[in-house]
Amino acid sequence: MAIVAAADGSALGNPGPAGWAWYADDAHWSAGGWPHGTNNQGELMAVIDLLEATAHLDDDLHIICDSQYVINAVTKWMPGWKRKGWRKADGAPVLNRELLERLDRALQGRRYAFEWVKGHAGHDLNEAADERARAVATAYQKGDPIPIGPGWGGRAPELAPASEPSPAAAAPSLAAAAPATDAPATDDAALEFDLFDALPPEETDEEAVARLERELLEPAVRSDASRLAELLHPSFEEIGRSGRLWGRDALVSELGDENSSAADLEVLAVDRVAPETLLLTARTMDARGATLRSSLWVRSSGRWRLRFHQGTPEA
Repeated sequence: MAIVAAADGSALGNPGPAGWAWYADDAHWSAGGWPHGTNNQGELMAVIDLLEATAHLDDDLHIICDSQYVINAVTKWMPGWKRKGWRKADGAPVLNRELLERLDRALQGRRYAFEWVKGHAGHDLNEAADERARAVATAYQKGDPIPIGPGWGGRAPELAPASEPSPAAAAPSLAAAAPATDAPATDDAALEFDLFDALPPEETDEEAVARLERELLEPAVRSDASRLAELLHPSFEEIGRSGRLWGRDALVSELGDENSSAADLEVLAVDRVAPETLLLTARTMDARGATLRSSLWVRSSGRWRLRFHQGTPEA
């Protein structure tokens, strides 16, 4: 049995308020976005989230996509980019590297095929995904609540980040249908993946939340607006060490300009306060000294997102 879903991105101004969405049916769809992003970033993130939301299923995945950029990146360009250290044939760095590396990890071990369709041409699934991606971009533009959707339904396990794939990483096992483009010619041959690659062991909810809390402290993540926006709930609020109240968009924007240093995290406790809500308490040590952290994580659309955080300097 194959899962058939469309993935699409949208950016108002490109770059500007941006959204992404995938859609299989009214009970299975998800959307998200950023205060500032590009259409290509939205296209990539829609496919990434679809792969991650269905990672716990053993079904083939048929991805309907109107982005030749995404399809060609997966089916033609990525093996060569990886061999060259994520640089193009002319030596220039590949744009959207963080998203492309995450997409590459999400593809490992999956059976999938792409189908290109023309955008805004009446294809039902493509139109549904496009409508939801544009709704998120518009919500960011207007400051409205973000319509994130139900996800796949049930629990999709949070998988630990994989290590950097080797240059022999995989091409799809199903034929990918993509139209010819005028992309630069490469010698990137399709490579076969190991069907018996092991999946990471499933985490407990408490382990997943502790991992995500640590991820939020990593300088690379704190400077990546797209990853931060995924980890923070649309209604996220924070009371910082100074007592300032932050909203989600303000925090994402502020951290994107911050040169943060690494911090050590000591998890003190993770308590379940509701079926889909965990309270993590921890202590961090960084250049500013010790901070006690209280973080409220809620599960929405099958994944954990930080809903509220408070940091208090430790005397």
